[in-house]
Amino acid sequence: MGVRKLKPVTPGQRFKVVSDFNTLTGAKSEKSLVKGKSKKGGRNNSGKMTIRNVGGGHKQKYRIIDFKRDKDGIPATIKSVEYDPNRSARIALAVYVDGEKRYIIAPNGLQQGQTIMSGKGASPEIGNALYLSDIPLGTVISCIEMRPGQGASIARSAGSFAQLSARDGKYAIIKLPSGETRMILTTCKATIGAVGNSDHALIVSGKAGRNRWLGRRPRVRGVVMNPVDHPMGGGEGRASGGHPRSRNGIPAKGYKTRTPKKESNRYIIERRKK
Repeated sequence: MGVRKLKPVTPGQRFKVVSDFNTLTGAKSEKSLVKGKSKKGGRNNSGKMTIRNVGGGHKQKYRIIDFKRDKDGIPATIKSVEYDPNRSARIALAVYVDGEKRYIIAPNGLQQGQTIMSGKGASPEIGNALYLSDIPLGTVISCIEMRPGQGASIARSAGSFAQLSARDGKYAIIKLPSGETRMILTTCKATIGAVGNSDHALIVSGKAGRNRWLGRRPRVRGVVMNPVDHPMGGGEGRASGGHPRSRNGIPAKGYKTRTPKKESNRYIIERRKK
């Protein structure tokens, strides 16, 4: 997966960098795994805006992804690698030998026609989902469960990965993408390999309109607002005084918002890097 830098034939294309989509197979999405998706525009059930900077955007359909990988011991063949508008990663259509089809997050290096498997009998190869107790130490993993059977919740975005560092009793010690080291039960599953489309971080929109296509409305800085609208607003000229904080007064840049007595604190060995 690479990127293309466009020639500056228009102002919007001068700095534009897009994905070249060369790993996609060009197949249409599987109809049985696609459902409609309605947009809320950041409004709640009474029409009040509860989330700012959200609205508009191109119409999208949701692809149902198999995050649990609970079809153990049954091999599946990768029929296609496809684009998903709902996430930065690519998705792959896996067709099992019993005929069932499921979408999975496509790891880096997964090819069309490749065979994947999950569960106890699977080998630690790219795309296979194994229990943390069966994965060799030092292996690069992604799509990690936090609780057994919950489904993948860690390292799912494009290019992200974690590393299995050690095992201690019933826990596996994992170095997460944020730099945090934490313990997770060895009965949780993870996929071998890093998530694909690692060049997603290099993409440049090139113009404001492309952000609107993605459903993102303009964001106004608190410093340029009036005092009635934001704690950092007001002042003569370009005043940017005061401590950085959110609209409701919660300090930013260094203020800890995590609950000190949070139950899962005991599973964290080393905090993420600041």
